Amino acid sequence: MPNLNHLTALALPTGNSLVADETENRLSLSLEGQPLIQLRLTREPELHVQVEERFGRPDGQAFWAACYWLLASDPARQHLTWHLDEAPTAALLSGLLISTEVVGQYRCERTLFWQLPQPWLGTSLTSNYPQQMVLSGGKRHPLRPMKPRGEVYRRFDARLGAWISLRTVDIEHDLARFNRWQNSPRVASFWQEEGSLEQHREYLGKLEADPHTLTLIGCFDDQPFAYFEAYWAKEDRIAPFYDAGDYDRGIHMLVGEENHRGPHKVASWLSALVHYLFLDDPRTQRVVAEPRADNAKMIGHMQNQGFYCEKAFDFPHKRAALMALGRERFFDRCLLA
Repeated sequence: MPNLNHLTALALPTGNSLVADETENRLSLSLEGQPLIQLRLTREPELHVQVEERFGRPDGQAFWAACYWLLASDPARQHLTWHLDEAPTAALLSGLLISTEVVGQYRCERTLFWQLPQPWLGTSLTSNYPQQMVLSGGKRHPLRPMKPRGEVYRRFDARLGAWISLRTVDIEHDLARFNRWQNSPRVASFWQEEGSLEQHREYLGKLEADPHTLTLIGCFDDQPFAYFEAYWAKEDRIAPFYDAGDYDRGIHMLVGEENHRGPHKVASWLSALVHYLFLDDPRTQRVVAEPRADNAKMIGHMQNQGFYCEKAFDFPHKRAALMALGRERFFDRCLLA
């Protein structure tokens, strides 16, 4: 796992690479070999940033890149204070920077930065989708948008030194892999979905046709390792067991590849999955899960990422723990890097 204090480059989902030359007092950033911005840094008592040279690049691009570098290289850093001669209109409108009471002084807050959807999010179909309440299955909930296809999230995890990405399930492409994972004794002990290829084709086909559930494959460096189901809680079987919000999302999780188990991997993929769901629709205020109440290892991993156990309850098929993570809590303690 790389030492973040010695980062020299960060890969971007666009295919570009952000390269830095950082000293105690200066930071020079370049993008694909072209200079982007040069900053003067004052580190005590907190980090202050002043622009020395801009190299003709758009301010929004250069300011975003600098904020990304300085926040990713120190996951404990909560904000940056910028000193600028002119108001950064685009950055203020997007929320990248906010005004302070001091003229010419602006702040980048970690809690706001990681709520900006690009460049991590694929084409979002949800964030601007209008609200119309409908009834289905006897439940009143917002009309859901058409489900996306292909890659929906990508981010370079600087701690892990690897890409973490999420894409939607392609049944023909993923069926054999899904079947192998579900028939693993370790997975079967919790999911209880062992079966044949045809049984699993039917299982995935039903979910593909279900507007309230999105099936996802998790990848490290584009190698599939996990299967996730993200569902709208209001229409789900979990809704009667808690006060489900209109845009709450729930998750089911399965790590299929043995070499991608372990707490450091869970920290990467679980935070990425939750990050994606909060970015996908800014109206989502909570992500929930219902692991088996005796799955102490998974519950512990979730608590490490900010989830709390609201209660234990009985589904027809299992005793479950209701795990919940609010949007404010996730971004307030956001340790993405």
